[in-house]
Amino acid sequence: MNDVRVRNWSELMQALYNIPKNALQRYRSDLVYRGVADASWGLENSLMRLGGDYANIEKPMLRSFRKYAEPGSIPAETLWVQLAVAQHHGLPTRLLDWTISPKVAVHFATAEEEYYDRDAAIWCINVVEARSLLPETLRQVLKRESAFLFSVEMLEFIRSLDDFDRLGENDAFVLFFEPPSLDARIVNQGAVMSAMPGVSLVLSEFLLNHPALYYRIIIPKEIKWEVRDKLDQDNVTERMLFPGLDGLSRWLKRYYGPGPYRRSRQ
Repeated sequence: MNDVRVRNWSELMQALYNIPKNALQRYRSDLVYRGVADASWGLENSLMRLGGDYANIEKPMLRSFRKYAEPGSIPAETLWVQLAVAQHHGLPTRLLDWTISPKVAVHFATAEEEYYDRDAAIWCINVVEARSLLPETLRQVLKRESAFLFSVEMLEFIRSLDDFDRLGENDAFVLFFEPPSLDARIVNQGAVMSAMPGVSLVLSEFLLNHPALYYRIIIPKEIKWEVRDKLDQDNVTERMLFPGLDGLSRWLKRYYGPGPYRRSRQ
């Protein structure tokens, strides 16, 4: 693993925001970020984590999602909109969630108190480098649109999962796209999603063969509460990232909870 282990909040911020100037002399990162509560976790998608005969239920499950969804709840018929909506609402899919915001990724790495006895990790992938591994057809789409990431509209020519999988018959790749702005949650989280051309492909295994694409920032368990409290101070909370009463309640439960105090006295 390409790991950077930080020791405190200052080192974490330095690791996250060590962003060089781009060609326009702006400090804009080429990375997308994914925070995980346990550094031992890989990048298996939720469909794979479902277990069982997951590879053969992908299509019928997505088909049933379309069939039984409320009229108008899926805003377009295209594959990529359907996948994004399904992922957003908790259906197991081959997609993975990412963000363009480093602190949002840190939120997801520190939001689950049941994992505070384990180191967390922020996966950082260079999207520009990942684009060089895309099939020529996809690279040309990005070039034509002068785009950093795909939009769902740019992927409309890929009409089925089989069409997508055929693009990876020669070499595996990872594709990053921006989901449609379905609600404030997607907008506030700076959401990005990734997909690979094969239901059984694991992104973390792919990255081991392409070490130049990524690194991980390891957040030791000993500083998780400090990081969490400072994120709350910065207003990077469930109240903002999950607008509505559910997110508000989750934030208040942690904010007014005992934190590490009760645990230290047990």
